Amino acid sequence: MSARVLLQATVPANCGQAFELARGQRLRVAATTIVDFVAFNRHNCRERFDQARTKTYNSKIWISAGDVLMTKANNPILRIVADTYAGQGTHDLQKGMCSGGRFQLAAREGRLAEYYNRPIPAASLPDHGCWENLSNAMAPYGIEPEDVPSPFNLFQTLAIDPQTGHMSNTMIRPRPGTYVDFMAAMDALIGVSACPDLTVGGKPVDVTIFEA
Repeated sequence: MSARVLLQATVPANCGQAFELARGQRLRVAATTIVDFVAFNRHNCRERFDQARTKTYNSKIWISAGDVLMTKANNPILRIVADTYAGQGTHDLQKGMCSGGRFQLAAREGRLAEYYNRPIPAASLPDHGCWENLSNAMAPYGIEPEDVPSPFNLFQTLAIDPQTGHMSNTMIRPRPGTYVDFMAAMDALIGVSACPDLTVGGKPVDVTIFEA
């Protein structure tokens, strides 16, 4: 990528941040952890990324370079133009966001080890997760927590049984230097959450915006 860098930022572990992206600009997300990623039409935040429309448009549940993120209004909002995670694992379009409430529910049901592949003491659970991170990041734009859409979970490789549809988390995470590049198909508002990633432990996420 030879385009001029407009912005570089690091999102700390278990934190969220908003980014404004003009049409034609590129955004790079680089991480060694799961990243919960959402997008909105910057001029109409009621139009936002939609998991179902995206799967239907691309006719698949795993998307990568060459595929398009769609809004519920059936408009392309972002195009994936590079994906160095391909060959390592897949991104997720099935699950939602972790949250403090989700952690506590799993603890009460005794299912932490089932979800996170290892025993986790309830006392060590964080009090917030990606839902809170993205809700806080979107709040200055007038977006209510309930209007934050189910995310595109970057670098979250699921094992999906083709017969039963059962979904299992895996230990697969991106190698250092791995990134995904998006090009904005419209002026967009992006939300990025560095997941607490209880399976392996949360890490920061690097975000770079390049000129159009």
